[in-house]
Amino acid sequence: MVSVLQNVAIDCADAYELARFWSGVTGSPMHPDTGPGDRETQVLLAEGPALYFNQVPEAKTIKNRVHLCLRPETSREQEPDRLLGLGATFVADHRNPDGSGWAILADPNTSNYQF
Repeated sequence: MVSVLQNVAIDCADAYELARFWSGVTGSPMHPDTGPGDRETQVLLAEGPALYFNQVPEAKTIKNRVHLCLRPETSREQEPDRLLGLGATFVADHRNPDGSGWAILADPNTSNYQF
């Protein structure tokens, strides 16, 4: 017997707003039974586990040990601009002219992600 990964849980200050951001990033819908002010919600990815957002009272104090690695359907040069428009923050650029490397951005909850 094995366990199946159900979701990736993300603690945050505003579950609905952060889920709305990630819904825009992934193009996947939020759970239909949630709305502004809800303390927990999910982004329902077409494949793989859901992104589960849980509102917690304490602030983030240390480096994240989990980050989401994204592979854009557009060019790696265009996607940071789209995500910045959704509210992301640019953290660092490790992209190389040969197409290798990655860029690091932070979501509005300051969870780093890279692609």
